[in-house]
Amino acid sequence: MAPPSSPATPSSPSPSSPDAADPRDLALSVADSSASPSSVPTESARSRGRVKAFLRLVAIEHSVFALPFAYLSALTAMAVNGGRVRWGDLALITVAMVGARTFAMAANRILDRRIDARNPRTANRELVTGAVSLRTAWTGAGVALVVFLAAAALLNPLCLVLAPLAVVPLIVYPYGKRFTNWPHAILGIAQMVGPVGAWLAVTGTFAGSGPAWLLGAAVGLWIGGFDLIYACQDAEVDREIGVHSVPARYGLRFALHASTVAHVVTFVLFGWFGALVGFGWLWWIGLALTAIAFGYQHLVVKPTDLSRVNRAFFTANGFVGIALFVFALLDLVIRLGLRP
Repeated sequence: MAPPSSPATPSSPSPSSPDAADPRDLALSVADSSASPSSVPTESARSRGRVKAFLRLVAIEHSVFALPFAYLSALTAMAVNGGRVRWGDLALITVAMVGARTFAMAANRILDRRIDARNPRTANRELVTGAVSLRTAWTGAGVALVVFLAAAALLNPLCLVLAPLAVVPLIVYPYGKRFTNWPHAILGIAQMVGPVGAWLAVTGTFAGSGPAWLLGAAVGLWIGGFDLIYACQDAEVDREIGVHSVPARYGLRFALHASTVAHVVTFVLFGWFGALVGFGWLWWIGLALTAIAFGYQHLVVKPTDLSRVNRAFFTANGFVGIALFVFALLDLVIRLGLRP
């Protein structure tokens, strides 16, 4: 299968470029301007509406998928470094994770808004339809970034120093689909930061952080592997408009096989993490349930039937994070003596 055409430079976009002009871009001119003051009764109502629309834009409720592994890493670090829960650190880790994810989602939507306008699946996103203005999106992204950096600064000096590095893959990922067939790997690196950062937030040092790197690698492969599945929905459109991805370049079957390999390695790394930390039978029960969820995810999505991709995302991915966290927490409390 031939690769998609390379995106042209911004000064002279080709018809197949992700950023090429398109009649649907007319909708973006609405998104890039503020609403008329007379369209809503009061300034406070306008502000509330903008905030709600922005939260829909970044799918704030999906933060729950990122938090369990950050909590798992942080609580494991607490268990092996004193055995007590440090609630203040957990609160700051929560703020940092939500801030970073919100910034990443907003940046992704902003940078991809013209690509989204040309894809029927994403053409109803808020920046395309004008439900959220470009100014509101940039403002929200800026606030989220400041919140993330502030939380990192309050955690410890190491987190503050490393925080700008953590932002890099969040910015590079949206651009990845313009220059590499493997943007999913960049997403995996971005997701790896969460568990590693949570461990460092507790310890303030790289010493003894091996388990966090294993957990981070597992999470990165898990999310990157699922992104391979998710991208299958857009393979045909991506080829037409010049967006790069594994399904667009190598086909759906290859992408799904690559996802399977990534998730097998994910499972191995989860097991290695548990063995290294010293988890007991409760962890292994959670891991067995995770294996079932992974199997379900790959059974319901086929090259000839992508209708259940969203079900795989919300059901299987949500279950994996919550199940592993719950069983690990029980093991940390019962066997490893973690105390409130």
